[in-house]
Amino acid sequence: MHKDKTIDHNLRATWQAVAKMYNEQAAQYDSTMSAAFVLLNIDLEQGTPSTSLGPIMGMEATSLSRILKNLEERGVIYREKNPNDGRSVLIKLTPLGIEKRDISRSKVIQFNEAVSNKLNVEQIQNFFEVTEVIQELISNKDIF
Repeated sequence: MHKDKTIDHNLRATWQAVAKMYNEQAAQYDSTMSAAFVLLNIDLEQGTPSTSLGPIMGMEATSLSRILKNLEERGVIYREKNPNDGRSVLIKLTPLGIEKRDISRSKVIQFNEAVSNKLNVEQIQNFFEVTEVIQELISNKDIF
């Protein structure tokens, strides 16, 4: 089987192209795709418990800690004691963080609209069905 005809190769190559594209956009705003992803996953009103961010994003705690530290140093987020659970901390956006989040959101919308404009509804639905099957196979350990 030729690598260009394998599902995993195409997933990886496509994701690397998407990540490169997003990182190039983020660099224009002195940021990274990972930092933007964090901002997009923080609840605007309530904040998000720091312990919830990693699982939401599928990111390791060490990587997330570095990103959060960097965002805090840059004045994009701040930490606040969780009033509902004294053991945890809420991550909240500063006004600058909201501005950066809005920029990130607009870039994600722009990407999705560009792709959607090139595909019909059935193709988009098929894409989501395929990715759902792949995720189910992996989470159920039906492959290895």
